[in-house]
Amino acid sequence: MIDDLFVNDLIECTDESGNNFIERVLWIDEGYIIAFVFDIYAAKGFPQSKSVNEIREAISDGRASKLKSDPWARLVRDEELSDVEKTIRDKAWSMIEPLISSENEPSIYYRNVRGSLVKQVAQQHEAIERTIYQYLRRFWQRGKCKNALLPDYINSGGKGKQRKAGEKKRGRPRKYGEEPEIGIGINITEEDKRIFRIAINKFYNNPKQNSLTTAYELMIKEYYYEEIIYEDGIQKSELISPEKRPTLTQFKYWYEVEQDIRKTFISRKGANRYALQNRAIMGSSKMESLGPGFRFQIDATVADVYLVSLYNRSWIIGRPVIYVVIDVFSRMVVGVYVGLEGPSWAGAMMALANAATDKVQFCEEYGIQITQDDWPCHHIPDAILGDRGELVGTKVETLIPNLNIRVENAASYRADWKGLVERYFRTIHEYVKPFLPGYVDKDFRQRGARDYRLDGKLDLYQFTEIIIRCILHRNHQHYLSNYEREEMMIADDISPIPIELWKWGIANRSGRLRTFPEDIVKLNLMPTGKATITAKGIKFKGMYYTCEKARRELWFEKARSNLLSKSDKSLDISYDPRKPNFIYLRSPDGRDFEKCVLYDPEERYSNKDLHDIEYLLAYEELQKQKGRGKGLQEKVDLIAQIENVVSKAEKMAEAVQDDGTSNRQKVAGIRGNRTSEKVKQWELEGFELAITQTQSNSESVETQAEDSEKPKSLQSNHLDLLRKNRQERKRGQKQ
Repeated sequence: MIDDLFVNDLIECTDESGNNFIERVLWIDEGYIIAFVFDIYAAKGFPQSKSVNEIREAISDGRASKLKSDPWARLVRDEELSDVEKTIRDKAWSMIEPLISSENEPSIYYRNVRGSLVKQVAQQHEAIERTIYQYLRRFWQRGKCKNALLPDYINSGGKGKQRKAGEKKRGRPRKYGEEPEIGIGINITEEDKRIFRIAINKFYNNPKQNSLTTAYELMIKEYYYEEIIYEDGIQKSELISPEKRPTLTQFKYWYEVEQDIRKTFISRKGANRYALQNRAIMGSSKMESLGPGFRFQIDATVADVYLVSLYNRSWIIGRPVIYVVIDVFSRMVVGVYVGLEGPSWAGAMMALANAATDKVQFCEEYGIQITQDDWPCHHIPDAILGDRGELVGTKVETLIPNLNIRVENAASYRADWKGLVERYFRTIHEYVKPFLPGYVDKDFRQRGARDYRLDGKLDLYQFTEIIIRCILHRNHQHYLSNYEREEMMIADDISPIPIELWKWGIANRSGRLRTFPEDIVKLNLMPTGKATITAKGIKFKGMYYTCEKARRELWFEKARSNLLSKSDKSLDISYDPRKPNFIYLRSPDGRDFEKCVLYDPEERYSNKDLHDIEYLLAYEELQKQKGRGKGLQEKVDLIAQIENVVSKAEKMAEAVQDDGTSNRQKVAGIRGNRTSEKVKQWELEGFELAITQTQSNSESVETQAEDSEKPKSLQSNHLDLLRKNRQERKRGQKQ
């Protein structure tokens, strides 16, 4: 295939000695002739140029292969990093950013140019050239993204913990430490660090803009002296000996470890100058696109059609939102999202993730069978142009360093900057209007007009299928009559159809399309949430999940026995609203995740959109509230009936209170009273089978006659018998 090699691909090769090595593709020229590659495990050396055809032939012959997984990929979000890690990363990034910009590619890969560029940066940052080269190698080897510069704390013990100082001096020994005037130096204690913080705030973070060296000198003068002396009326500080005070290097080190760079800039220069000169650049005025992947456009619109729920076709769930991502060069639709998320980062996130997703698998979810050639778009671009709404704010701050994507924002009220997407929305509405029930026409909500909301018949799944089919048709058939073809396109007889322009651009103008593992892209884009460990499972949005780690570590048993603290029960998870069958627990080191599966009893949620599930849960909660109202009325009626029975019983009890029996006598007679009551109940409850009503009445009359004829002494009277026995016992006790 002509589009089988992209920037960031990993190629595993075997040398003449039979040793395996892995090279990363760093850059490909526009004509797909030369590529620069670099061994991802090399301790030294620089990128090497190779023929693209040579790489392709090696893959075709089996002498090399493309790797699907990246050993250097880090599944980590910015909020999971410590301040120390971000400080080290940002410092390295500030040094190499001008070197690895698109303007310096491929110049930075050539030795005669690279040396002078590195030397300039080293002088500007007062750094050692060797350090700059180390940062460049790490950037190239580990994925060409900002997070490639993170320190390897995962390989060290005590992540995030500062080591305690002992008696032995840590760090590299001083070159002339044997000299008494210099000494071996000291370990920085907590008291020293406290003084460092005070000195930074007092002498450095202020409008005077002192250098760190000046701040260090002022700190030594004020805090590291033995006594104050006066010479010629001038107060001077007699400093302690050099071997007992911290060095400038130690001071700078702890400043870089503990200080917030953004806060420092603002305190020294003011918020306005920081925003103008030092803030992250989130936009660009450069609008040219030289090939596929140089720039994607993204935008959203609310579709003019009403949908119904998957659960209940009588539930109207409103109008869906369509997000579309388009490649500027080829006009190819590379990503799409259809859902109920309003124009927001959540919707943009879905569309951007889809742009980097394998479209064969994506279409298969909606019953559409395609091949890779039908929709060959599963890459991330060099830049994304969007609105000031979705692509402004803290959400994109993770996207930029982790995936190395430049984010550009159109100016306010300048929708014409995203004319490709705006025009495509009109095309979609033109496609679907004649066919879809529930479509909103121009006279909607006018007096006397029909309420189109009642005509909705499609659910979200069906509407998404229609949109996908519209996209496939446009990519393959839509003739771009206003597209200005270049001279080379005319010579190659390339029709201005998106799929043809895309393939031609890959062959002749590529170099910006990049591949990342889907897990990396999705983890940096998926929304996050809080789940809770319960006895029934991992609870998230009313659903329960389980995973191998939970079963192995007995999470649910511990939750039932109250052996988990409140913090232990709370879990940070990532999830995809389109696939509530799974949620993902991120590992602390950021290199892996635990996949949690929906419990079998929750099958009613399986393969449903999260919005439909939330709608169902909300509806069930409404029904529960209604049931509680009705149940409360019935409970009140029950209480009234109980109180009525109790009132009757109290009145009957009051009628026999003055029978002259003492309380002691009443208590003493409980057993006898119980026996007598039981005998009476036997007469009422005893079974008698095969008897008619007539026989029962006649026998009752005969029994009453016989009982009346019996002498009183022969009739059963248990109370008299009990009283007689009690009297005999009393007489025996007196004797």
